[in-house]
Amino acid sequence: MKKILLVCIILLAITKSTYAAYIYIPMDEEQKNHLKAYGIAYWILTKAQTVDWMLNYRGGSFGCKFNSIFEKECLIRGVTYQILADAQYAKIEADIANPEANMDIVKLETVPKIAVYSPKTKQPWDDAVTLAMTYAEIPYEVVFDDEVLQNKLAQYNWLHLHHEDFTGQYGKFWAQYRETAWYKAEVKEAETTASRWGYKKVSALKLAVAKKIKDFVTGGGYLFAMCSATDSYDISLAADGTDICESMFDGDPADPRAESKLDFTKTFAFQKFHLVRNPAEYEFSDIDATQQRQAIVNEETDFFSLFTYSAKWDQIPSMLCQNHTKIIKGFFGQTTAFRKETIKPTVTVMGENKSLNEARYIHGEFGKGMWTFYGGHDPEDYQHMVGEPPTEMNLHPNSPGYRLILNNVLFPAAKKKKQID
Repeated sequence: MKKILLVCIILLAITKSTYAAYIYIPMDEEQKNHLKAYGIAYWILTKAQTVDWMLNYRGGSFGCKFNSIFEKECLIRGVTYQILADAQYAKIEADIANPEANMDIVKLETVPKIAVYSPKTKQPWDDAVTLAMTYAEIPYEVVFDDEVLQNKLAQYNWLHLHHEDFTGQYGKFWAQYRETAWYKAEVKEAETTASRWGYKKVSALKLAVAKKIKDFVTGGGYLFAMCSATDSYDISLAADGTDICESMFDGDPADPRAESKLDFTKTFAFQKFHLVRNPAEYEFSDIDATQQRQAIVNEETDFFSLFTYSAKWDQIPSMLCQNHTKIIKGFFGQTTAFRKETIKPTVTVMGENKSLNEARYIHGEFGKGMWTFYGGHDPEDYQHMVGEPPTEMNLHPNSPGYRLILNNVLFPAAKKKKQID
């Protein structure tokens, strides 16, 4: 009996290894934890195994060759998966390859090395991107002004800009928070760094950093930014050589003709915008639609929609928009949404609220690299305030808004086709 049992076990193992040829991870409503699934895909890449990203197939599903270690990791992280035989997986590939199907498979091949541009000192608010990556168990490194100016960005493939102000106005928190300890510490740290690098003003330091980041993208890097790091970055580039900071920020008045001197040819995304000159107003420019939309929408009525792209011919925006829904809940930030009148015609608008004439999720190419801007602060905290606790990610494992962030994290791992205009 023992011999028969042993033979049965061996045969079962052989049968399973033959039958269980692939691990398939659905990304539609069947998936119990969408955010952890991205972490599984990233983790598999670290094991020198490629991952199939099935664009527009059941929410952007993932697949890879079967490995019992991979299966165990899915179980540990609570990620929904299926074990498929060769024939079953081949059927999915054939369905996706059908010329009439708006689907395709992108091969994820390399492990993106990720950096987050963020102050080293702890801030009194959280950052949605670091929350998402931490929850998904995707590793990243923190860099700030020193590392950028030391040309260390070349070590990375993907850079996220924390909710930073690149104009040198300290986030325009001066009116409300100038007497708080954290604000004073931020000012002191920025001024010390500027002095160490030979800059008389923090605005000059931040412009130098912005230019280094621009070089990173030009050379083939991937840039992702949310909230105020989107518009303040472009404003900094446009204001190169012009003082837009009032005396409480840099010790002397702003140039009264600053707006007429803005150079929009230097920016990634925005043009023809007007600066908000009042130092006490919590706004940088009219790029942002926060104030004009507050009287129109509320948490129950605030949504934006994603565009659908040709997976076979427009792979880049297709990857960035993979989701189990095309309607995303809106959420506020210092920079909530982008007024379409200020967006360059070369920019791809991937998510919009058409009735408000605003874009929420935009993308473009620059040099050999690419950038993506995402309006708002936290997809699962409608109006996050300074000092509030971070979002409890365990409550939002299927967040469509957070999925857009993680699409961008995996994006550099993909082998991309040449895009057709």
